[in-house]
Order: sequence, then structure tokens, then C-alpha cells
Amino acid sequence: MTSRFARARFGILAVLAGCTAHTQATPSAHVTQQGSGNGAIVPPAQDYLALVASEAVDQIAVVRFGPGGIRIERTNTTGVLPADVDGPHGVAVSPDGKYYYVSTAHGTPYGFLWKYALANDSLAGRVMLGNFPATLQITPDGEFAYVVNFNLHGDMVPSSVSIVATDEMVEVARVPTCTMPHGSRINAQGTKQYSACMMDDMVVEIDTRAFTVARHFLVGKGKERGVTGAPVSDAEHASHDMAGHGMEPPKPGDVSCSPTWVQPSADGTRLFVACNKSSDIAEIDVARWALVRRIPAGDGVYNLAVTHDGKLLVATNKRGKSTSVIDLTSGAELARIPATRRVVHGAAISSDDRYAFISQEGVGSEPGTVDVIDLRALKKVATIDVGQQAGGIDFWKVAPSR
Repeated sequence: MTSRFARARFGILAVLAGCTAHTQATPSAHVTQQGSGNGAIVPPAQDYLALVASEAVDQIAVVRFGPGGIRIERTNTTGVLPADVDGPHGVAVSPDGKYYYVSTAHGTPYGFLWKYALANDSLAGRVMLGNFPATLQITPDGEFAYVVNFNLHGDMVPSSVSIVATDEMVEVARVPTCTMPHGSRINAQGTKQYSACMMDDMVVEIDTRAFTVARHFLVGKGKERGVTGAPVSDAEHASHDMAGHGMEPPKPGDVSCSPTWVQPSADGTRLFVACNKSSDIAEIDVARWALVRRIPAGDGVYNLAVTHDGKLLVATNKRGKSTSVIDLTSGAELARIPATRRVVHGAAISSDDRYAFISQEGVGSEPGTVDVIDLRALKKVATIDVGQQAGGIDFWKVAPSR
């Protein structure tokens, strides 16, 4: 990583101007306890903290769940446009737990990546990226952030992935990939970054040591094929509802995947691709760059997360208004748990694999919501409302109960 970091530093000509962030304390919100499974619920002995971004209100909330129930620990308001919505879409905690990063999708005309200190929400830097920065993840060494430029409101043309040096908060590369990249995820080794191409029915792999596209994989049902190198510009586009982000069901005869997420396995040997249109999950062997199987999922499977022990896959089902917990050995769905709101979004797994935190956008004037699912009992054990249109979510830490 040292050589890559040195390259990132080279050529930096400007120092980022400082900005101020507004942080406010938030009282405990309404809490519900629910269950939807057969396992016994054992209350947590510690507190679990997660961050969730609410796109409609420019707010990042720290949610604390533990023996005392669930509450909003605090909130932070982000963005540069006080009179307009900047739209925080993605959120990611640094591996050392000291910072969190937020992508704001809207801008003038481009969006930003923001860096905040987790200790007090103070702003540590920001950088302008492309059109509609969305999902992001930090490399395991903490040196780089990979942010997909989703380009929701732009022309239907290939977009890119921005690579940001997190120390200086400078964009060191912008790698052209495909149309509407989404679901930026990095393998555990930190050597490969993956994103799903919603309009091109493919997954793109970036070599993080070279900052270039290494391979891509076509994931349409019956058309699965691994290809070396970057996608060609005239790739066949899949039909997808741009405005609905996976809410529109496929038309009769439509066998496209319309991938909305790609998730490496815990050991990095497999990829799981959420096929929103076909409502299944394509599993790819990374070494052979070949399809292994297609796992049935809920209606409109949208986002994915894997447990750190590699045993379970958690999948949110956007049209199905639910979350599936899937056994990765057998491919069997162990539970399908109804969501509290009508539009389910993201999933984050606690560091001890005990709980899944599920964000939900809500509809209209409904608040955003976070559900907590006990992955042992396979039940929903807590629910709390947050800001409207809750989407991006990441787990922070386990802490002593208070």
C-alpha cells in the first residue's frame, strides 16, 4: 500500500479549505419491539452503534441499540446548500473507527464526499466528485475511498468510480466503468473493488493497485459470461426504472438482471450480485470468473451484506418490502422478515455477526426507519424512526452498555 499512497500524494497542488458542520443532540425516539421467526430472543449485553444517512433531510444519525432499547444517539447535518437538499446517499465508517465518510448526491452540478470525525462530527475535509456520487466504501487500510458516480440525472452514458485519498481528501483517479454504477464494495484483501451496472447488466472489477478496470462480468440470466478488460461503450442496456430505483417489476419476458448491488464474500473468493429484475442473486467464482449458481431471493432484491464468518447473506427486497437471511452453504432462505416501512433499502452487519441493521426510506411524509434483526433468532427485535428517506447505512462499533 505504500507505493499507492505515495502516488496518491504526488501532484496534490491545493489544500482543502475548512468548513463547519452543524451537530445537534437528538432525544430518544419511539421504539417498537417486534419478532417474526421461531428462534428465542436473547437480549444484547452490549450496545451496538450504526450510522444511517437520510437523503431527504441531509442528516446522518447515530443509532444506539442495546440492553436499554434503541435510540438516536445524535444527528449531524451535512451539505453545502442550506436552501436545498444535498441528499446524503452513502455512508461509510473508516476501518480504525475514527472517521465517517458521506457522499452527497446533489450539487452544482456535481456532488461531494465529506469526511467527519466520529468523536464529535467535526468536518475533516471534503472533495467534489462526479454527477450523483452514491455508494462508497473505504479500503481496509483506510487510505482510499471508492465512490460510484451513479449519474441518475445525467445522460444514459457510461459513468465512473472516483478514487479519493482519504488523508488529503483529494480525488486521485476517476475510472470510467459503465452506466449507472452502484453498490461500491471492496474485497477483504483490499485488492479489488466491485460495482454493479444497473443499466448494462454487468459487474465491473477495478484493480486497486493499478486504478484500472481489470475485468467485467455479464449477469443477465442465460447470458452469464466473464470478460477480461473494461466494458465496451456500446454494451447492451437493460430495462430499468431510473426514478424508482428497483420498485418497478419486470415486464413479461424480461430476463434481465438489472443489478443493484455486488457483495464480495467474507474471504473474497466469491461475488454475490443482487439481480433486482429477476429477483435472484448471481454467485460468481472470482478466480475462475465464472457463474457458480443463481440463488432465489425476494421480490426486487436490492442491497446485500455478508456476515464476517461467511455463513449468512442478508438481502433487502425492495418490492417485497422485506429482508431475507440466506444460508450461503445451501443457498436456502432461512427467514424472510417483513420491513416496517414500504421501501426497504440498505443492510449493515454488526462486527460480531449478531445483528443486521436495515434502513428503510418510507413513502411521502413517512419518516425513515431502521430495523434491527437478530441473526441468531432470525427476528426483528427493534425499530426506530430517523430522518426521511433513510438509505446509506454502516455499522460503527460494539460498546459497553450505557
